[in-house]
Amino acid sequence: QVPPVESGGGSVQTGGSLRLSCAASGYTGGRYCVAWFRQAPGKAREGLAVADDGRTRYSTSAQGRFTISQDNAREIVYLQMNNLQPDDTALYFCAAGRHPARSLGGYCDIRDTSGYDYWGQGTQVTVSS
Repeated sequence: QVPPVESGGGSVQTGGSLRLSCAASGYTGGRYCVAWFRQAPGKAREGLAVADDGRTRYSTSAQGRFTISQDNAREIVYLQMNNLQPDDTALYFCAAGRHPARSLGGYCDIRDTSGYDYWGQGTQVTVSS
């Protein structure tokens, strides 16, 4: 399985915006969860957003500023990030994992990384004040 590939990172000033893209060929269509995570230096990897069966879930830090969307035809998952702050500086990852069994109430969870087996190399986002 080819890992997802992220792009779109860069350097912006406080208050700026970026749109990250995740080429997730083979991972869209409902059998997999595709989510965005980030990791800042010296900090744990943090789940940000996932789209799951028409619903979206966001971390507290992402809620209201970040928006996840999918282009199923092109198999790309986007993360639109607005009002970026210096604390958003991190390496941003796209990751995919098998969707937990829906018959057992399973859903895509971003609170930990254990359900995600396929990781991209990450794209750097730097926000300067």
